[in-house]
Amino acid sequence: VQLQASGGGLVQAGGSLRLSCPASRFILRANEMGWFRQAPGNQRELVARITIAGTTAYAASVKDRFTISRDSAKNTVYLQMNSLKPEDTAVYYCNTFPSKYIWGQGTQVTVSS
Repeated sequence: VQLQASGGGLVQAGGSLRLSCPASRFILRANEMGWFRQAPGNQRELVARITIAGTTAYAASVKDRFTISRDSAKNTVYLQMNSLKPEDTAVYYCNTFPSKYIWGQGTQVTVSS
C-alpha cells in the first residue's frame, strides 16, 4: 500500500497550499495519520499528526501555521499550510503514524523568498 500525497507546488513566501492524501476507510479508521517532509540533505521529519479521535500535534517549526485534518466522508487527510516560509521547501509525504506503509513519491512544495 502506498499513500499518495498531492497538492504541492511553487508558492511565494507568505502564501498557502493545501495538501491532500486519500486513503482507504480502513486505514483512516484504524490508524493515527501523519504528514512528513524531507528537504534535500535532511532526514524525513514528522510535521503533523492526527489521532483517530481527531487530536492533533505539530512540530514546533510549523505550529500555528499548518493544520492537519481528516475528512471521513472523503476518506482523505489534509494539510493546510499557511504563512509558508522558504524553509518549508521539501517533499511532503503522508503515512500512518508511526509509518507502516511504503512511502509514496510525495509532493514537492517549493517556497520562494
